[in-house]
Amino acid sequence: MGVIMMAVVVGQDKMTLNRVHAGSSVKVEYLETSPLKERLMSMGLVPGTIIKVLRSAPLGDPMAISVRSYNLALRLNDAEKIVVSPTA
Repeated sequence: MGVIMMAVVVGQDKMTLNRVHAGSSVKVEYLETSPLKERLMSMGLVPGTIIKVLRSAPLGDPMAISVRSYNLALRLNDAEKIVVSPTA
């Protein structure tokens, strides 16, 4: 009998919008479950959307982003629920 080996990936970090620096563009992968999920999706934050991080407030919260054709301010707590990936 052969032995089957399985690799387990542990601690794979996901990149969330609250970690993205000003001036960077990212693509939305998915939104985690939260009370604002449907509202954020209705504002255009759906998988595949490109977001540009514009700036953060002087104390860091909230952050300003550009989504489609408008700018949006998000609390860092809410931005933490948006999983993103770098754009090419």
